[in-house]
Amino acid sequence: MVARSTILRDIATATAPPIALPTPSADSLNAIKARQRATWGAVDFGVIGTTLQIVGESLCEAVDLRAGSKVLDVAAGNGNCSLAAARRWCDVTSTDYVAAFLDGGRRRADAERLAIQFQEADAEALPFPDGAFDAVLSSFGVMFAPDHVQAASELVRVCRPGGRIGLANWTPRGFVGRLLGVVGRYVPPPAGVVPPTRWGLEDHLDRLFVASASNIHTTARDFVFRYRSAEHWIDVFRTWYGPVHKAFATLAPESQICLEQDLIHLIEEFNCSRDATVVIPAEYLEVVVVRR
Repeated sequence: MVARSTILRDIATATAPPIALPTPSADSLNAIKARQRATWGAVDFGVIGTTLQIVGESLCEAVDLRAGSKVLDVAAGNGNCSLAAARRWCDVTSTDYVAAFLDGGRRRADAERLAIQFQEADAEALPFPDGAFDAVLSSFGVMFAPDHVQAASELVRVCRPGGRIGLANWTPRGFVGRLLGVVGRYVPPPAGVVPPTRWGLEDHLDRLFVASASNIHTTARDFVFRYRSAEHWIDVFRTWYGPVHKAFATLAPESQICLEQDLIHLIEEFNCSRDATVVIPAEYLEVVVVRR
């Protein structure tokens, strides 16, 4: 995993205008979330999620966690940040709105004898008091919440003043951002929903956090996917990654063939292995927001 650039911005003097994003109605948001739960819950994402563990470790280092800190992992998935924080002797609460993800995280914690509290929770309505946590983390999780402004507001609300919010977000131009774009051409996202990869753009982060942060520290990093071949990658993601699994399950056979070819072309574009295997650098933005 490589850090390629680091930027520290003083948000206290930022001039970003107030954010205005399209927000679906409450009924539409509920329907979108139900659809998301069904998509992610249809497969055991942990098969892929555990390969991303290094990102959780890096994020905990980025926010400079201290032993004994109260840490909340939001949209925790299979618990990469939760486990990383617990390994640093923090008091960790792991949350997600897909109960099966929490079950996976609980099994991992039990195997390592780590004391983590697991609680089902919506990232846009966290069931915790204001300022309850010293650090709030999310690795490729909260970025998928449909209401970006509300999700960011909740991250800030439950973080104490002077605390830190640590995020790992796929960027639009990186491999996963491009992957989601390919899938979206075959299975369009709900109307009015802002793309999740906006969380991987610095100006979007500034607008989300400008009213509540003293600064934002961003580092562009690459997580590297390593697979036996393009076909192996497609087989794994088709089986275990919710959006790709749903796309193949939804499409007619001829469209599935087209999607597979588009994915192979995308993999070939990013693959830097120089042999028969697949080595894919996938850009993400590592973010540390200091709560004002």
